[in-house]
Amino acid sequence: MEIEQNANRVIQVKAGVVGPREPRLKTIKIKKLSDYPEVPRVYLEVAKNYSSPFLVGPPISDEFIALIRYMFTEEEASIVRHIKPLSRKTAAMIAASAHRPIEEIIPILSRLADQLHILLTTGEGDEKHYLIMPIVPGTFEAVMTKPSTDTFTDWHRRFAELFEALYETGFLIDYLKHPTPGVRYLPVKKSIESHPMAWPSDKLEEILDHYNYFAVGTCSCRMVEKMAGKWCGRTLENCTWFGEYAEVLVRSGLMRRVEKKDVLEIKAEAEANGMVSWMNNVDSKVGTNVSCSCCGCCCKMLRTVNEFNMPGMIAPPHFLPKINLSKCSSCAKCAKACPMAAITVDTKSKILKRQMERCIGCGLCAVACDEQHAVSMEPTAKHNKLPSNYTSLFLRLTPNYLRNTLSGWKTRWWA
Repeated sequence: MEIEQNANRVIQVKAGVVGPREPRLKTIKIKKLSDYPEVPRVYLEVAKNYSSPFLVGPPISDEFIALIRYMFTEEEASIVRHIKPLSRKTAAMIAASAHRPIEEIIPILSRLADQLHILLTTGEGDEKHYLIMPIVPGTFEAVMTKPSTDTFTDWHRRFAELFEALYETGFLIDYLKHPTPGVRYLPVKKSIESHPMAWPSDKLEEILDHYNYFAVGTCSCRMVEKMAGKWCGRTLENCTWFGEYAEVLVRSGLMRRVEKKDVLEIKAEAEANGMVSWMNNVDSKVGTNVSCSCCGCCCKMLRTVNEFNMPGMIAPPHFLPKINLSKCSSCAKCAKACPMAAITVDTKSKILKRQMERCIGCGLCAVACDEQHAVSMEPTAKHNKLPSNYTSLFLRLTPNYLRNTLSGWKTRWWA
């Protein structure tokens, strides 16, 4: 696999200093629905639903309206507008609200849910319910995850371009002021392979031992970057699910089934190419879990930290790098390998600085320091116990989720 020489776009080399680029600024220009008199009303109603802060929704803006108009035809928007945020409706309920025969409604809902994967469904038959998801995380991942890269169409390409334009406005900044650590990053295998303080929850192979069904699909983040013309060249098919929900994803056509050994090979290749794997921030023995391998230049979650300088959704790491300055030659390999731009090295003045608030404990810096061995991974003095299940995780995240929701509302009020 050929990776672009400047694949790590969050790093810059300037006058002998290797370190982070300047933070990206929020550029979104908030507007009102009344600023779009030429847009059919059904689209504006759908946009209003998706913009809810309870869905981490973007404010009304040119980029957001463009994406909504692309996601739905006018007829589809006339149906979807009846699905409100945090609610779920059956086809019969939607048909009644739209004053349309249910026979006309079902094919439209099926296309959006089963073909484009824009809508989320629960239940079966007459009890099948339809929900709208947040644009991100939610709709973006569902639309851009496929069993393989050859299943994408021109429709997906345009979706990717419009989504990336919206993401780069920085609208998520308003929802990331208080950390909501829903995921955690695992140290790369080589960095803690023989460390006596490593827990089973730090080691992917031991985590996978709790599952017997595995699925893999495309990384939605890198697929978007590829279609938007900014791909770093790293592997595209390494988003993996384990357990019960993996079976659902395979049946729905979003992923393909693989074996445990395949997952380990996929993750080993990802680590060899400078990527790091995350998982939901719960105990590894729960019924299902997910892991994608990320690069700092494409991953939307990592970019909220390394580009927009926000705390994001990442849990504090169990391991952090310890640097022995007496062994350090200021070669800057560690800084160039870091996906978070957490290390700055002045190769001329021989000065090394770290921004530990950015560090996710991945260990790529330790692996990169292959000659001097000046970097080692050491456990943190205090590390919170993982939530035992998703209910515990939800309860832990709820206070800051509500604070961030309020932050989103305030931004609209003051615009």
